[in-house]
Amino acid sequence: MVEQKITGMMIYYYFVCKRKLWFFLNGISMESENENVQIGKALDEFTYSNERKHLSINGEINLDFVKKSGVIHEIKKSRTIEEASIWQVKYYLYYIKQKGVSGISAKIDYPLLRKTMDITLTSDDELKLKEVIADIKSIREKNQTEIKSKTKKCAKCAYYDLCFI
Repeated sequence: MVEQKITGMMIYYYFVCKRKLWFFLNGISMESENENVQIGKALDEFTYSNERKHLSINGEINLDFVKKSGVIHEIKKSRTIEEASIWQVKYYLYYIKQKGVSGISAKIDYPLLRKTMDITLTSDDELKLKEVIADIKSIREKNQTEIKSKTKKCAKCAYYDLCFI
């Protein structure tokens, strides 16, 4: 059996909503028309235009940009789902470390807020990421109806109609 890749987006969705993750894992995407996603894409396109952006590594992680000093930068529109963003970036650090690269650090950039957050990876984070990766693999095999979720975030989600209508 071929080992299935775990992507940064999967880690992000894991912390946003496991049902959304299930849809993504099963090839169901509703985000191309979502207004919030379109705003994020425009922000990505028009900010940091002097940087070489979208560095994809093995189809598993997609870095918004990397400074020559070895700092990964992830661009986010807002801090609304900050925990998911933090874990996505921690996964990038973890993934790169697993490939034998050291001396890398990371930041989340919020250009609309004019704020930056430094992200570090601890040994406890690495243990948690191993658990998250195992859980993502098990979610892939579940029936969508087994994954219960309804939070205040749902109303703005691109998958809302699939989940609740």
